[in-house]
Amino acid sequence: MKKIKISLLGKVALAIGLGIVFGQFLPESIARVFVTFNSLFGEFLKFVIPLIICGLVAPAIGDLGKGAGKLLILTAVIAYGSTLFSGFFTCLSGLAVLPQIITSNTELSVMQNPEEMMLRPFFTVGMPPVMDVMTALLLAFVFGIGLTLINGTTLQNAFVEFRDIIVRLIESIIIPLLPIHIFGLFLNMTLSGQVATILLMFLKVILFIFVLHILLLLIQFTIAGIVGHKNPFKLLKNMMPAYATALGTQSSAATIPVTLQQTLKNDVREAIAVFVVPLCATIHLAGSTMKIVACAMAVMLIADMPVSLVELSGFICMLGITMVAAPGVPGGAIMAAIGVLESMLGFDETLQALMIALYIAMDSFGTACNVTGDGAIAVIVNRISAKGSQN
Repeated sequence: MKKIKISLLGKVALAIGLGIVFGQFLPESIARVFVTFNSLFGEFLKFVIPLIICGLVAPAIGDLGKGAGKLLILTAVIAYGSTLFSGFFTCLSGLAVLPQIITSNTELSVMQNPEEMMLRPFFTVGMPPVMDVMTALLLAFVFGIGLTLINGTTLQNAFVEFRDIIVRLIESIIIPLLPIHIFGLFLNMTLSGQVATILLMFLKVILFIFVLHILLLLIQFTIAGIVGHKNPFKLLKNMMPAYATALGTQSSAATIPVTLQQTLKNDVREAIAVFVVPLCATIHLAGSTMKIVACAMAVMLIADMPVSLVELSGFICMLGITMVAAPGVPGGAIMAAIGVLESMLGFDETLQALMIALYIAMDSFGTACNVTGDGAIAVIVNRISAKGSQN
């Protein structure tokens, strides 16, 4: 009998549904078992987040810098610029729209007084991290930049192996346990009477991001069409098979063959396409950045936290760098971003869990936006590099 495989999105949706259903009748004594698990899992996340940052960011920067040529620098700058544009475009759009659809009467009292509204765990176990998040970020940047400047490979190989350990940790432990964590959160919120507000917010934000990511793709391909002297709608149409494939795979890396094939149909030179597409699958996460920024703003509004461009600007810039380190696994981008959410926006365990659930609910759309935008970058790099070779 063939084993049925459920995607991460399916598991998260099932966890939310079961949390709401069981919250209607489950005794508090049993519910507190899951609340206790959430407490332990949250402490474990606090412990591993600095390790995740060091293990992913440092070798990612090191890999980018090794043998960096003009083409790599050009592609990396355009990819980072696209990611930053996505973040600020989302922020400005969110400031105009989200306060209108997530109003003050949908505030969660549970966010302001969690000790009064939600169940407490039976016990807690402190798991202090070896360093705080900002120290981990700075350390990762120092080592990453240092790796690009030295000739030896011993330290780079050590960081690559460390990254393999971290990716295995994410894939084998954190991601499989996330649905249980989310189940416990929604079970607790149902028991405290807060789940209806959260679900309404989810629906509003998902619709907002869906519209926004279509607008972002139109902007990206309009720019690519202007730079490449091509019809932007034809360029975008040619990339639709990659978009559809990414919706199913939820992985930029797994979609590379299709992305490459469709990029070549946009008259991008093969030498450029085979370089830009795999690179952008790692460093260009405009769609993921859009989701994280929009979700963060929605969660901040519903938790009655201050939301402003000044408050979010530094977060977006740091997020753009952190996204380079996002591993090619479903939900990897949000795991890489959790540390920045905690250190720069002050997200606690409950807000982080809400972010993870909301992000994964739209994981396919973010990945599809990422890989489709890679095609636009390839067109731009192809045109600029061709002009450079003529001069």
